[in-house]
Amino acid sequence: MTYGNDPYSQQPQQPGYGQQPPGYGQQPPPGYGQQPPGGYPGQPQDYGYQPAPGYAAYPAPPYASWGARVGAYLIDRLIVFVPAAIFYGLDSSSVFKDADCVTEQTDTSYSTNCSGGLSGAGVALIVVGALIALVGGLWLIYREGTTGQTPGRKMLNIKLIREADGQVLGFGMAFVRQLCHAVDSLACYLGWLWPIWDAKRQTFADKIISSIVVKV
Repeated sequence: MTYGNDPYSQQPQQPGYGQQPPGYGQQPPPGYGQQPPGGYPGQPQDYGYQPAPGYAAYPAPPYASWGARVGAYLIDRLIVFVPAAIFYGLDSSSVFKDADCVTEQTDTSYSTNCSGGLSGAGVALIVVGALIALVGGLWLIYREGTTGQTPGRKMLNIKLIREADGQVLGFGMAFVRQLCHAVDSLACYLGWLWPIWDAKRQTFADKIISSIVVKV
């Protein structure tokens, strides 16, 4: 109950009280609340399809042919082992002393005594040849493990890599791979011929180490 124009009986209303602000209840603009492309800073991003466990993430590359692999192998052996063979095949006059044979005859038999044999120079040449073959072979394995390419492979544009991720093997695994080539020599060298019809062009050693040779 009010008495006249009692100022205390009327509550002044605040400006805008009970009124909706402009734009209230309208639909948000397109894209509002959506995650920006690439995610927010610090948030892990999903760069696409992730392969299921058990499947190789490295895509299937163009495998090197058997002929290219054989050609690279022959080039490498010529580079390393021909110099070693030269020391082995030097003139025999430089390697062996002239044999001096004396024949003695008795009434009932003949006997021949020979002196001479391998000279000191001959031994030195053989040792140098063996060192060239050893150091050259290790150098080829080092190049194979650290770069994937020996001189022969580089000339023919092929490379040895791991099948799983496409990285180089490393010196240790490249050395083990060379030892595994003994398996390729079994059964009439069948492992060396296996890349001719194998889908991944692998030898038995490649299958053991999980390595492939690809074109680059």
